[in-house]
Amino acid sequence: MRSCLHGSPKEGSKNYIIMQIKTAEFVISNQLVEKCPTNKLPEYAFIGRSNVGKSSLINMITNQKNLAKTSGRPGKTQLINHFIINKEWFLVDLPGYGYARVSKSAKKTFQKFITAYFRDRKQLISAFVLVDIRHKPQPVDLAFMQWLGEHSVPFSIVFTKADKLRPKAIEDHIEIYKNILLETWEELPNYFITSSTNYAGKDALLNYIHTINEDLNNSTDRLPFQ
Repeated sequence: MRSCLHGSPKEGSKNYIIMQIKTAEFVISNQLVEKCPTNKLPEYAFIGRSNVGKSSLINMITNQKNLAKTSGRPGKTQLINHFIINKEWFLVDLPGYGYARVSKSAKKTFQKFITAYFRDRKQLISAFVLVDIRHKPQPVDLAFMQWLGEHSVPFSIVFTKADKLRPKAIEDHIEIYKNILLETWEELPNYFITSSTNYAGKDALLNYIHTINEDLNNSTDRLPFQ
């Protein structure tokens, strides 16, 4: 399978520009794709297993303490949440998957509107699949990445909680992911190593989004959602 990805300049290159987050505001929460914002702004969706540290990561990259609600109870995000960043693009916080303490019927509901979001949302530019780097590849994460690939949804992997491991262990875990993914993928998705505790990966992640937005703004082709 070929991955759908966007390129990004490397840190230190002349094109490496760190996005400054000036404003980050909540816009709307809902379960229906047709009720998502109608603004023709690019969207970047964040999703991962419950308890992967998604809310902490969102708060970290947006310079906010409580933009996304953190909780000791996994699975508290149960809606499609839109936040507008710098009045220029949307950050979308999607419900986690995995072992959230919710009913089977609620899980089916989540799956239904998450699937609809990725299938129908034309403003979506890329997904970020969050993975806890402390653990070996989980079947549910690999299956979700496979689904994104099969439906031609561009995505990057965001490894979280990197501060919990030594550098050698991080390298080893990423190598395991690479070996498994290359069994079915022609090329690897982009990936980022992050920590909400020490802000690792924040600049690289924001630069990646900034670069894509700049490419979209400079494109002579009509964007798919315009």
